[in-house]
Order: sequence, then C-alpha cells, then structure tokens
Amino acid sequence: MKTIAREGGKIARELVDQSQPSFKKDGSVVTLADKKVSRLAQEILQDLLKTPEHILIDEEDPVVERYFDQPLLEKTPFVWALDPIDGTRNYANRMPNFGISIGVLKDLRPWLGVVYFPALQELFYSDGKEAFFVQQAFSSEERTTKIPAIDQPITGQSVFLCIDNFAKKFEWDYQDCHLMTQACAAVDLCWPAIGRGCGAFFKYSLWDFVGPWPIVTAAGLNFRSLASGKILDRIQVDLFLKENTIWKLREPYILSSERNFSILKSKIRPRE
Repeated sequence: MKTIAREGGKIARELVDQSQPSFKKDGSVVTLADKKVSRLAQEILQDLLKTPEHILIDEEDPVVERYFDQPLLEKTPFVWALDPIDGTRNYANRMPNFGISIGVLKDLRPWLGVVYFPALQELFYSDGKEAFFVQQAFSSEERTTKIPAIDQPITGQSVFLCIDNFAKKFEWDYQDCHLMTQACAAVDLCWPAIGRGCGAFFKYSLWDFVGPWPIVTAAGLNFRSLASGKILDRIQVDLFLKENTIWKLREPYILSSERNFSILKSKIRPRE
C-alpha cells in the first residue's frame, strides 16, 4: 500500500504542470494523474485481484458499479478502495491539499489505510492495530509518530472541517467553533486525528473515506450519522446511492469523538 502511495506521489508531482483536467459525467474533475495512479494500483495489485478474496473499488474504474452487490461483498474477505487523487480540483489548480488514499476493508470493516499528501510530504497510515503520522515521508529525514487517542475539547479556537457545499444545505452556529473547507476528503478525515480540527462533516463516496477510516478509528474518533447518531462500523450497499453518483453516501456523517458529537450536531441546522 505504501508503494502505491509513494509511486503515486511521484506521478502526481511529475504531472502537476500537465494535469489535463476534464470533467466526468457526474461533474467531478479527473486529471491525467488520476488515470495513471489508478493504472499503477491495478498493476501492483493485479495478482491479488485475480483471486476471489480481493476486489478493488477504484474511483476511476469505468465499470465500478459491478461491485455494487452486497452478496458479492459479503463473500469477499478483502475489499480495497482507492481514490487515486483525492482533492483533484485542488491538484488541478496546483494547490497542496490533495492526496492519494487507499484502504482495505476486512469483512467489510475498516482494517488498513494509507493516505499520502505528496506536496505536504505527510503520510498517515494504519497497520490494522495502530495508526501513525509521518512527516517528511519517503525521505531521509522521515519522522514517524504513533497517533494516540484524541478527544480535543471545543473552544473558541476550534475548527470544524466540512464539505464545500455545506453552506448550500445547512446553517452553522459559529459560537465557539468555526467552519473550514479544504475541498479534500482525505484532509478533512485525517487531520482531526492529529488535532487539526475537532471533527468533520461529510457525505463522501466510498473511496474517499475507506483509507482514513482505520486511521481515525485508532485515534478514538468515529463516523456517526447526523440524523441518528449511529456509528458507521461496517459497509452495506444500501448506505450508498446507486444512480448518478454511485457509491456516494445517502446521508451526511460527522467525524468526531463521542463527547463532541452532540455539540457539533447541535450547531448544524438544515436550511429551509
């Protein structure tokens, strides 16, 4: 997994000035780097993917809907999910907040995850038991720190990370906590694990959150449904849309500690 991240990061850096952005049917941006990192992952994982124990749900797979099948997922022990370039719009505009995100579900629960931010030289990963934050990643000055459990209190300096269309559908109570948009799911979901923000609001696609999922879980944070407060701990296809934007969550979630969930939820009001 780290090989995909490292080599994918090289591709992203090499192609940043020739990204050739275009639009997909769902309106999202795709670049040459997305396509090349996708092919890289397919090549590295090809032997595993020939077996019935592994499948890869890749954002850039033109027939990704073939895996939208609960019986198939139930009988596949290891489900990989890849976002070749997360934060593609940032990347296409030469902004540093983009990442390569890859994760593995074991029996449809979060297990392994690697998220690499090439421009920031930061790497987050989970080995299935613990999670780690690496600065100056893949260099001779690499520094690795174990990510401990975190329960950051909400204060006047707190920041809550959110999706870029949050303000279109919701109002926010700014007292004691401010909103910040990074336009990158990997940033939104990894940064709170090391105290960069008290949580995140999201309604992402499967490949956006499978990589960060075991990392934030190791930090004592969870994905909770905005509506019910139920913790997301296992994948089922009925959690996702199938039409138009396949594999996108049907409802929004909050990433936070148990203590902060009710506080953050109370600040969110749907627009009428």
